[in-house]
Amino acid sequence: MTYASKSLDNSVDGKTADRILFFIKSKGPSATARLAQMLEMTPEAARQQVHKLAAAGLIEGRQQDAAGVGRPRQHWVLTEAGNRRFPDTHAQMTVQLIGSIRQLFGEEGLDKLVAQRESEARALYQQACGGATVPERLEQLAAVRTGEGYMARIEADAQGWLLIEDHCPICAAARTCQGFCRSELQLFSEIAGPGTTVIREQHVLAGATRCVYRIVPA
Repeated sequence: MTYASKSLDNSVDGKTADRILFFIKSKGPSATARLAQMLEMTPEAARQQVHKLAAAGLIEGRQQDAAGVGRPRQHWVLTEAGNRRFPDTHAQMTVQLIGSIRQLFGEEGLDKLVAQRESEARALYQQACGGATVPERLEQLAAVRTGEGYMARIEADAQGWLLIEDHCPICAAARTCQGFCRSELQLFSEIAGPGTTVIREQHVLAGATRCVYRIVPA
């Protein structure tokens, strides 16, 4: 596994634990039975691993409404500690720097910082995302975003496409200055091109487990 590379306590099988953490991170809240099936583990082995990860404070259970009649089912999600096992692009230092810029130069100075970052990202994305069609450009965009640590992928459905980002490496900075998120939405619209609309359907800062953008053709 590439992202969750920090060592675990010896009470948890590191390789298996990393697979579970990565699966939950990339696929969302998951029941123990689904983890066992998708990771080709026995139900008992899966139960043991999730209990160890929960005891280590890396995952926690949440009740999900069952389909049809029945009791709510428990699904596992990453805790804040579990999410910290994925890249955060030096979150603490970034937040401190943003605070210093805001204190020294005010919101106007911070807006200039966001605009500069947007300009640099625009140049990079336009160079890397020159596909002739919308699907091609979106796949190229997802590749660039994955290279930046966002664990991005494209899924097509009946309405258009979804850009799904399972991780936000600048989450701490975005919480401090939401201008970063606004500039990203604008950039995605430009890459998708004329005749498309980009809508953010899920947002980490709004409590979602990932950011999801819907791209709809006109």
